[in-house]
Formats: sequence, structure tokens, C-alpha cells
Amino acid sequence: MMQVWPKSFNLAVCKICLFVVSGLWMSHSVAAEATDPASVLPRQKRKSSITTPSDFLGFKIGSRHLRHDQIHGYMELLAEQSDRVSFTPYATSHGGRQLFVLVITSPDNQKHIAKIKETHRELASGKMKTPRREDRTVMYLGYGVHGDEASAMNASPLLGYHLASSQADSVVKALNDSVLLLDPSLNPDGGSRFAHWANENRGRLGSQDPADREHRQDWPGGRTNYYWFDLNRDWLPVVHPESRGRIQLFHEWKPNVVLDFHEMGSSSSYFFQPGIPARTNPLTPAKNVELTEQLAGKHA
Repeated sequence: MMQVWPKSFNLAVCKICLFVVSGLWMSHSVAAEATDPASVLPRQKRKSSITTPSDFLGFKIGSRHLRHDQIHGYMELLAEQSDRVSFTPYATSHGGRQLFVLVITSPDNQKHIAKIKETHRELASGKMKTPRREDRTVMYLGYGVHGDEASAMNASPLLGYHLASSQADSVVKALNDSVLLLDPSLNPDGGSRFAHWANENRGRLGSQDPADREHRQDWPGGRTNYYWFDLNRDWLPVVHPESRGRIQLFHEWKPNVVLDFHEMGSSSSYFFQPGIPARTNPLTPAKNVELTEQLAGKHA
């Protein structure tokens, strides 16, 4: 899903999001108890007033799988501590868990967020042909629509912390030019079901044996939602409350870029969007493919 890109947009934010995800479970698979995955974050000057994920949780990110309620609690804390962050609920799952996004941008943008949303929708509608100085790029980042692809959900607190705490010039500029919608737990029921299974069936040290019970869930597993529906198949039917709330959010914001974080097994190949041409919907504009290929180059 892509609209008109403001000229000020660059791919720095995409790179920030990707190294957090790629670094997290790599360190977990090597030695979860010995390595703090927060080390994947760049060494930058940070606001000491922002609580780290490890300080909030009481353990290092990657040493245990996170439940939705733990992610929810930490993200609410970020919104309380940082003037860059606001907390926006958008749906409640079948299991009664609240879905939400963190709206992350500069403090000045936060003060004018309603106006930024309004002008951005004007640009996305096609009524305004040329981006204006006050326009901001809007990027949506969705984590863990498949609840047992757990590196996504577990990485989201690191990204939230990084964007709330970093004082690097590159981050400050990116947040001034952009509004990021961080959706850390797209499938809270499935994600929490998987976290409970994995944490309950592992030893003090995680096993790298793919046949270990820790890695082999009982049916139905954590991939699906409360009623065992694959939410990654609900983008068009829009049957479930998680999807209905998300699609409504999309139409409110009209993101320029949508990043959808999944996880592939260690023995699987790596997927790059936009994929093979035969799988591109004929209604997809050629410009969409061109821009997605630019993003894919950064992923690579």
C-alpha cells in the first residue's frame, strides 16, 4: 500500500526497523542467556528517562518469549515517558485483548498530529498533486500477524525503546519528517498462546534442536487467532475484529509504506517483496512495484 511520497522521505527508518528484527533472534539462537539482544541497537546517546525493555520486564529481551500483556504494559509506559509517543487503541480481540498502535514522531508533530493526519489524507486522495513542506511520510509497522513467528512481537519493544530514547541526529530528523505507526502485536491471542507454550516447555537454556518439544507445538499452535483463523488471510474478507480495526486505522492514516514483519525458519529461504512477477496482482500500479523494489534493496 503506497501513496505519494514526500520529497523529504528517505529509507533510514526502514533500516532502523529491519536491523532490530534481524538482530533479535539471531542472538537468541546462539546464546539467549549470555547475550542481550539490545546490543543490536546502535550505540547512540539516549534519554535516561526512558525505561529499557529489560528494566521493565525484569529479564533480557530474547531470553523468554513475551506475552501480549507484557508488550502492552511496556508500550503504555513508553507513551507516558516520551513526548514522541502516543498510545492509540483500535480494536479488541476475540480473547479480550486490546490491540493498539504507538504513534511515534517528533514532539512538535505530536502537538499537531490531527492536522498532519488531515493534510496527509488530502495528499493521499490525489487532490493535492505536489507534496507541501508540512506533509509527513506515514509508515505503518505491523508485527506478528502469525503468533508463533515470535521474533516480530519480541523485537517490537526494542524498536519502541530505540525511537523513544535515541538522540542521534538521524533519528531526530526521521521523526521530524515522518509519523510511524508501531503495531507491536497484530495477533495477541495467538502470540500469547505461543509464548505460554514455548516458555512452559523449554529448559533454563533454549534448545536449538528443531525436534525439541519447545519448538513443536500441539495443535492448533500459535499461528492463528482465538478462533484458529489465520489473520494473514483476513486482509480482504475483514471478518475478525483485529483486521477490522486495522483496516479502519489504515483508512484514517493512508500509510505511504506498510511493513509487515514475519519470521521464516532457519532452514527456509528468505522472502523479498515484491516477489516474482507472476504473483503481482494486475491491478497493482507499476509505481508500487518500483518503490517496493527500492525497499527490498535496503532489506538485502
